[in-house]
Amino acid sequence: MHSAVFLIEFGAVVLVLGLLGRFAVRLKFSPIPLYLLAGLLFGAGGVVPLAGSEEFIEVGAEIGVVLLLLMLGLEYTAGDLVGHLKTHARAGGVDFLLNALPGAAAALLLGWGPVAAVVLAGVTWVSSSGVIAKVLGDLGRLGNRESPVILSILVLEDLAMAIYLPILTAVLAGSGWLAGGLTLAIALGAVGTVLLVAVRYGRVISRFISSDDPEKLLLVVLGTTLLVAGVAQQLQVSAAVGAFLVGIALSGEVAENTHHLLMPLRDLFAAVFFVFFGLSTDPSTIPSVLLPAFVLAVLTLLTKVATGYWAARRSGIAERGRWRAGGALVARGEFSIVIAGLAVSAGAVDPSLGPMATAYVLLLVVLGPLAARFTEPVAQRVMTWRGKDYPATASRRPAVLSRAVEQEPSVAASD
Repeated sequence: MHSAVFLIEFGAVVLVLGLLGRFAVRLKFSPIPLYLLAGLLFGAGGVVPLAGSEEFIEVGAEIGVVLLLLMLGLEYTAGDLVGHLKTHARAGGVDFLLNALPGAAAALLLGWGPVAAVVLAGVTWVSSSGVIAKVLGDLGRLGNRESPVILSILVLEDLAMAIYLPILTAVLAGSGWLAGGLTLAIALGAVGTVLLVAVRYGRVISRFISSDDPEKLLLVVLGTTLLVAGVAQQLQVSAAVGAFLVGIALSGEVAENTHHLLMPLRDLFAAVFFVFFGLSTDPSTIPSVLLPAFVLAVLTLLTKVATGYWAARRSGIAERGRWRAGGALVARGEFSIVIAGLAVSAGAVDPSLGPMATAYVLLLVVLGPLAARFTEPVAQRVMTWRGKDYPATASRRPAVLSRAVEQEPSVAASD
């Protein structure tokens, strides 16, 4: 009987997710907010609470996080990451200051304490690579001059997560300064070692893992990823970071083939992850945090626009491209939910943080595509109204972008 209930419940959840995904495609919109709303619908306090499948969905959510980060690592080579770090480190610093600090300040003003401040800083800091990639494709901006600037900021955020997540794990575990410092040292050492090995021996590793049989390749890569993620979790470095490093270590044809093989699995378990986060949030707790979530969303919408504008200006992009770059970076999504999910599952923060993060992401994953489309026209009207000259045309040039933008993932590339 329990098996039958599980199959019925989980089958219904997956069916609903599939229908919501198709609806989102028709609207040319990210399915993430619909998946979160589905979780709120199915969870405790929702319309249809689950009884027999919630435990499996929780395990599936953990696998979803691992696959999200593995696929993110596959998008980049070690050389790409090192190059972006050297060239755009200053833009990454400005991005952190303008967008992480408002989240930290909001948590402190709400009286949630320093641990919640670290968590909410991450939630407001990182843009959604998946949503942004899809928006750029839908708007036909992949060849614009500002697109490499947008990509560089997203890459730096993704790389920063390999450092931030171990710090967050240590903070949530209540580790002292010594244990926290040791965890961070292990994480930095692992990231540095993997980057070095990937740059020098990436082809050798890929050749060893490579297989002409898709089944064997899938089993080896997935098994390796879960194993490394589990070891990383045991060392309190974060399973997500372990999966990300595995993705970076693979390159060339192996990375390409693995990407195609794992994409359906990634989409399935990532959707399950978003549903599980919604399941863990009581819908009745959202109205009480809706106002601060809205204020924080508007504030960090403006700071993301400022970040993109500054970075594009520093790269010599014209006025129109600067505003487009700023508007494109607004959307938050998968990483914000991953960060909030880690905090909620650890039980180390105020219970209101989960609903706050849900409302915040729902707002910005909806406002993000609108900001990408309308920031530049609105800026043009304002400047014209103020009597300032504004360029009449936008310049374009071929841009070499990573697969993170070119393939426009349906749920998330990552970040």
